[in-house]
Amino acid sequence: MVAILAALVLAADQFVKYLTTENLPYQEPVPVLGEFLQLYYVRNPGAAFSLGSDVTWIFTIALAVVAGVIVWKAFGLRSRLWAVVLGALLGGVLGNLGDRLFRDPGFPVGHVVDMISMPWMMPAIFNIADIFIVCGMISVALLVVFGLRFDGSRERDHAPVETEEEAEAAAAEQELVARDVVERPAAPVEDER
Repeated sequence: MVAILAALVLAADQFVKYLTTENLPYQEPVPVLGEFLQLYYVRNPGAAFSLGSDVTWIFTIALAVVAGVIVWKAFGLRSRLWAVVLGALLGGVLGNLGDRLFRDPGFPVGHVVDMISMPWMMPAIFNIADIFIVCGMISVALLVVFGLRFDGSRERDHAPVETEEEAEAAAAEQELVARDVVERPAAPVEDER
């Protein structure tokens, strides 16, 4: 599920970027819904708000590390909700990582293609991958806050054990209780006559 969602998000992001580079004028606003939503094609060498434009390669490494961690975590997933969140997040990360690796001015300092502008809300210009990255990170934070684990269980379902010795003592106590229940002879039934 993670791989399928990541591939769909990546494909949507790259398709919109292709349409942008082929059809939109560079750095000229194209109103879609007046000032509410505009298309504005730019190439971003940095992070949000073009921060870090001189160290683009650092963003490439960071995106590659994040993608690697998501892929690694995906192998132990048992939760569909985590799979959806991580798949969407991975697709967004791969979308921008692809730009960093394969777009001008070259590997690994390519500029990310951005095209969505909402001037009334914020001065940033962003793309489809950015939307999935932001929504994915918010979703990760919510899943952690609500205590949903990768195996699908909830944090509250697990008794906290601080040390290995405490875990062994708890297991020994449970074994004694279980053995006592099994080995305890049934109480004799008294005749009420």
